[in-house]
Amino acid sequence: MSIASMPGLADPHRHPPSRVLSLIPPMTQLNAPYPSTAYITGFLRSRGIYAAQRDIALQLVLELFTPEGLRALHEKARQLPGKKRIPSLQAFTAQFDRYLATVGPAIAFLQGRDPSLAYRIASRAFLPEGPRFAALDVYIDDEGGDPLAWAFGNLGIQDRARHLATLFLNDLADVLKDAADSRFEFVRYAETLAMSQPTFAPLAKALAAPPTLVDATLERLTLAAIEAERPDVVLLSVPFPGSVYAAFRMAQTIKRAHPGIVTALGGGYVNTELRQLQEPRVFDFFDYVLLDDGERPLLALLEYLGLKAPLPSLSPALGKSPNNLVRTFTRINGEVRWFNACQPDIPFAETGTPTWDGLPLDRYLSLLDLLNPMHRLWSDGRWNKLTVAHGCYWKKCSFCDTRLDYIARYDAAPAEILVDRIETIIAETGQTGFHFVDEAAPPKALKALADELQRRNRAISWWGNIRFEKSFTPELCQQLAASGCIAVSGGLEVASDRLLRLMKKGVSVEQVARVTRAFSDAGILVHAYLMYGFPTQTVQDTVDALEYVRQLFAEGCIQSGFFHRFTCTVHSPVGQNPSEYGIRLKPLPPVSFACNDVEFIDPAGVDHARLGPALNKALYNYMHGLCLDEDVRNWFDQRVPKPRVGRGFIARALNGTGAFPGNG
Repeated sequence: MSIASMPGLADPHRHPPSRVLSLIPPMTQLNAPYPSTAYITGFLRSRGIYAAQRDIALQLVLELFTPEGLRALHEKARQLPGKKRIPSLQAFTAQFDRYLATVGPAIAFLQGRDPSLAYRIASRAFLPEGPRFAALDVYIDDEGGDPLAWAFGNLGIQDRARHLATLFLNDLADVLKDAADSRFEFVRYAETLAMSQPTFAPLAKALAAPPTLVDATLERLTLAAIEAERPDVVLLSVPFPGSVYAAFRMAQTIKRAHPGIVTALGGGYVNTELRQLQEPRVFDFFDYVLLDDGERPLLALLEYLGLKAPLPSLSPALGKSPNNLVRTFTRINGEVRWFNACQPDIPFAETGTPTWDGLPLDRYLSLLDLLNPMHRLWSDGRWNKLTVAHGCYWKKCSFCDTRLDYIARYDAAPAEILVDRIETIIAETGQTGFHFVDEAAPPKALKALADELQRRNRAISWWGNIRFEKSFTPELCQQLAASGCIAVSGGLEVASDRLLRLMKKGVSVEQVARVTRAFSDAGILVHAYLMYGFPTQTVQDTVDALEYVRQLFAEGCIQSGFFHRFTCTVHSPVGQNPSEYGIRLKPLPPVSFACNDVEFIDPAGVDHARLGPALNKALYNYMHGLCLDEDVRNWFDQRVPKPRVGRGFIARALNGTGAFPGNG
């Protein structure tokens, strides 16, 4: 193998790479930077490597939604045939001058730079209103009063204004989608081009097409970042399918303008969906594709590319052979090759402290889109994102990707190190709010964290995901609240003991009731992840589960929830052993690009799609304290069986006076 055949080494005399730039591609989130680049940048700096980061996702939105951006969008809308039949464009063109005048102030308000504007926005006389504002009709009370009073109360001026400004921004996003780029969405930009796409063809076709207004803006921002930082290596992290297209478009731009820059792709989407990668065309855009945690693969790659100083964490004997790359795809002589040297992962305690240096923390948008209280935490306000431990300490749930590294390899750090990181981040950002992004934060680690925070007399606010296990006693919940815990989320999934056992959740409905009530009694918001459509789930199971959920809300155990449809993935126990769950997988097409979701046949034959709207409608009302005494059958548009669950079951479980009935 010649040195010229390896990406990044075409010129043996090329100076060694010494500057690494990590980029967040559109679209991820707007209220806070996605943390992957903060983790990698902090890690590389801890190893003495120059590392910088930019959030192109935020920059793109702030560039598009300016008076200049709206003028370009207006010109696109003006040229579009049939625009009068599109509601978003009708409203935009009819009120264009008002949009020009208010877009800057609205963005500044959402960034927290002009809070006094809330009074004008809340009046409903300041911002132009397009089709998105029709959603407010659902809040109109029976007497025809203030439509937002029911949702926010009479004193929530800032909240009311933030919700209205978010609707305003969503209206503009719809205009952008209808006039300039049909793929555009916040978070889910061009998602269908990447989600479980077995071939690269749809993405390749989109990338070969002339650039849209969004593409042209993205290309300009990418080149500006390259010119400012002049990196030797550019890392792009794609956590979701909705950020893949933009990442490839950015890499395409870099390769055309600066072919000598090495580009590498990683992130949650890559780790999940590109494990069977065989498509050579991917490497027209990226020289390397790195799987799983990026620290060790990056160190191996940078040493292979010839970093001037040897990396102390790697053996000097590794040399410059590609066989020493770790969990890395690349293309050699036109063929995709996989390299995975036997090198241990970097221990979690040694990965360094994330840094947000280089990211404009004062420019993120605090949105208030959905009134679900937990969803609000995800989109409203900027939280420092941190991990208590790597992986999942339980890693048994049958619907989860338990075979993948981010779940399977559990590795914790001492509480002293975790609080050291917390204090470093507070000193850097000036903010004391933390979102722990673990798959499931371990109870023992959380108790140790609370102990250490108390020992140092450190005040923070935090929230994160847990399992509703019995280790969370009322005493521990009170201690966590005292340490700053404001909310937890956890998987109740299908509230059926039979199905919970099949899922290997390790919890029961009765246990969930007691644990969630302990958190609620401690003043901690509780959000339940709920699922429907799990293998062998019957209509009776669904009705029973909704009755349990109704009682959990009525008894004050949970305050928030979200139903999602079960999806079978190839990396989960269900996808690996479908016969154990009573289903048959549909054959997958030949895969050369992405692979994750897999369709299946369930002999139960339930039309779960028809049941879903009833579940979501019921949940929406329960979260607002409505209809908690009504028969759950009233939510369905079809005849369903009577719940087999006693109406006082959760109350008896909380009092310890009722035996749990068998439910299938």
